[in-house]
Amino acid sequence: MAPTSDNAPPAGSAAASGPSGPVAFQLVLLRRMADHQPGLVEDALRTLRVSRADLHEANRRWQARMHAPRAPGGLQPYRALLGAPEEVAARRLGDLTCEALTWPVPLWPDLRFEVLTAARGAVWNAWLVRAPGAAAPALRTTADLTPWSCTVDEVARAFAPARPMEGSAPTRWALACTVPDPDPDAEPHALVTEFTWGLFQRLVD
Repeated sequence: MAPTSDNAPPAGSAAASGPSGPVAFQLVLLRRMADHQPGLVEDALRTLRVSRADLHEANRRWQARMHAPRAPGGLQPYRALLGAPEEVAARRLGDLTCEALTWPVPLWPDLRFEVLTAARGAVWNAWLVRAPGAAAPALRTTADLTPWSCTVDEVARAFAPARPMEGSAPTRWALACTVPDPDPDAEPHALVTEFTWGLFQRLVD
């Protein structure tokens, strides 16, 4: 299945209105993930009972919202679709204190969407993280790194030291790390793990 395109036109009359709220935001997340995991995205669309046209329309609206000349920035685009956060907490990052806001994501019940903000609401980071109290996966070998199974932080901890790398888009991250093979007699692999919106997508040799 070919990757979708940000510029692909919406098809059919359903795209004229399309989903809103948290469903629309989940489609925004899925749009970027479709480049690496189109099969999983198709399954997710069926779960959400929406079409590819809905996905394209949700992404078009999000991009227009984020890049309009006078568009309100910061948290406003996230609040517009996700509503009030489930939790707001202070977060210490080195010498700086920021605010962490999290929202549930029905497609991934064990995850939360987290936005970190600085003074005056400027967004530092926005990605998927493990929900409080949810069990993190056991990551020991390459066999455990399955798509959508783990987050950036979990891989970084499991296969330390991991070296952050520049992603291919603002919503993408990559970590260079050494990961053991399932065969205990085999040499560990030096690999790059790639993430979209903080969720693991694929391994790159």
